[in-house]
Amino acid sequence: MKALVVVDLQNDFCAGGALAVDEADLIVDPVNRLIRRFEADGLPVVFTRDWHPANHTSFSPNGGIWPVHCVAGSAGAEFNPSVYFPSVCMLVSKASSAETDAYSGFQGTGLASTLRDLAVDELVIVGLATDYCVKNTVIDALRLGFAVQVVLEGVRAVNIAPSDGQKALAEMAEHGAAIISIDELQ
Repeated sequence: MKALVVVDLQNDFCAGGALAVDEADLIVDPVNRLIRRFEADGLPVVFTRDWHPANHTSFSPNGGIWPVHCVAGSAGAEFNPSVYFPSVCMLVSKASSAETDAYSGFQGTGLASTLRDLAVDELVIVGLATDYCVKNTVIDALRLGFAVQVVLEGVRAVNIAPSDGQKALAEMAEHGAAIISIDELQ
């Protein structure tokens, strides 16, 4: 069975956010299409989110590389207000310990066990950002034995270097992910 995983589509990663990803808001409509499709088919939908304490290790004031973002309970940690939430979905919070960063939705969350309990063996993954949390979630999913498709219209990259997003897509494909357009999704 398939499940949709929507990675970190949070305010701080969207326009005006503390760590805004270029064109992040452009993925909301295609992601909403996928969410509605999975809901209509009775398939699981999972939302991951960064849920950091204010003193998180990844924050530049604490020696990390990122500006303060997605602090638990803050407006920046909320999901983009245009995202559609089905009546039944799963929420996975990650990187909620001050000492540990977690780019993957599988890192320390129990997500793999939850999906296996639902007989999920294939994931469609979208969200932010291609070159960090999406990439790490995809690679972990593959390592854990899930088949993975990444929908191009549903991802955007931070691109600290201009080609980071393309490199991330290539790396995911090398690990076995199918990189597809939304129209190619079966």
